[in-house]
Amino acid sequence: MNKADCFHLGYIAKLHGFKGEVSLFLDVTNPSDYASLDTIFIDLGDNLTPFFIESIKLKNKGFSAVKLEGVNDELSARKLLRKDVYLSIEILPELNGINFYDHEVMGYKVVDEVHGDIGELALVIDLKVNPLLQIMCDEKEILVPLIEGVVKRVDRKKKELHIKAPDGLVELYLG
Repeated sequence: MNKADCFHLGYIAKLHGFKGEVSLFLDVTNPSDYASLDTIFIDLGDNLTPFFIESIKLKNKGFSAVKLEGVNDELSARKLLRKDVYLSIEILPELNGINFYDHEVMGYKVVDEVHGDIGELALVIDLKVNPLLQIMCDEKEILVPLIEGVVKRVDRKKKELHIKAPDGLVELYLG
């Protein structure tokens, strides 16, 4: 499996007990959407290696206790610590309208209702309290809060994200 065919799900944060269980941090908006996973891909160097899940128990704040097939002791589990975890893009349902997956819109041209093309979407910074769109306009960074009403349209064919930035925000960054 190639990373290009996957999305970043989270990472192995720490050990969970001494029998091979690990604590998986799910870096997603709704961790409960992933409560019934049966396979994950762990980045072990240059390879995404599949691991079958024996059990997964959601905890709090995005963490889950996971028992992986073939990982039966602390030493085996320790080798997975701080490794990134991925899932195949194919398992995601297709979204439409103004709904999008963070990885889906990376690199999209961002078009503001007032200022037109303001740059390329570099990153969706998924902060719980205040998620942000990081837009790069030449060498300048524009941070737009991803609040209700900001995203007006997602044009998947043209790879454009149409927004209405809060009044004065774009001028603040671009002068």
